[in-house]
Amino acid sequence: MAPSTDWLEVARGEAPLVVSFPHTGTDIPPEIEARLVSPWLARKDADWWIERLYDFAADLGATTVRTNISRTVIDVNRDPSGASLYPGQATTELCPTTTFDGEPLYLEGQGPCAAEIDQRRATWFEPYHATLAAELDRLRAAHGKVVLYEAHSIRSRVPRLFEGELPNFNIGTHSGASCDPALATAVEAACDVSGYSRVTNGRFKGGWTTRHYGRPGDGVHAVQMELACRGYMDEPDGPLQPGVWPTPYDHDRARSMRSALSHVLNACLDFARR
Repeated sequence: MAPSTDWLEVARGEAPLVVSFPHTGTDIPPEIEARLVSPWLARKDADWWIERLYDFAADLGATTVRTNISRTVIDVNRDPSGASLYPGQATTELCPTTTFDGEPLYLEGQGPCAAEIDQRRATWFEPYHATLAAELDRLRAAHGKVVLYEAHSIRSRVPRLFEGELPNFNIGTHSGASCDPALATAVEAACDVSGYSRVTNGRFKGGWTTRHYGRPGDGVHAVQMELACRGYMDEPDGPLQPGVWPTPYDHDRARSMRSALSHVLNACLDFARR
């Protein structure tokens, strides 16, 4: 019997744009959660509220692919071989054992072994990417070219990962390799008119998904957008703890960012349709 994919949400559109949500999930199987230091700690680094921030994407005709599984279980935006995306810099693994801040996720001796990592990869990673690849193939066949937009967010300050405060918009194109320069320019222009701060290929240059699928010569143009959370939700000044983080989603608070992101996704569509 085929494994269940009720954790995988796919909404098909006909426009040449796929929006991927790899880190918004918070589901953790009970047998894994029982081995964790803290259920809250295991969910702390989720890309909070991103699927709600972009819920207008369907109105644009975009296809969306989202996993409900927490990145603590398996990070579908990491190299499945386990190789680091940022050699020499702090990061988290395919099956993370620490938070972004370096806190241990598992009780002592309870982390996943190699066989368990293989099982998680087969159960969640491979079906996610089989689905993503199929949607990209479908839309590329219909349109000739398609944009893959990786939707992410992270706290504005994570000293273990980067110095200082992130810009609002952090665009990643694998240093120009994952998309046509015209797409990067269009996304940058849409960000710049918003009044929010922006950088391209700074600390975040695109994860495994952007790097793996971005094949401009074959008609697949991939871009990652890492948002600093403060652009659409409140970020506490003091230490994070349960009841303080995450702050609730507030549509009014997020309105300006949603407007800016609408311009960004429309820029992606305009590029793909040219």
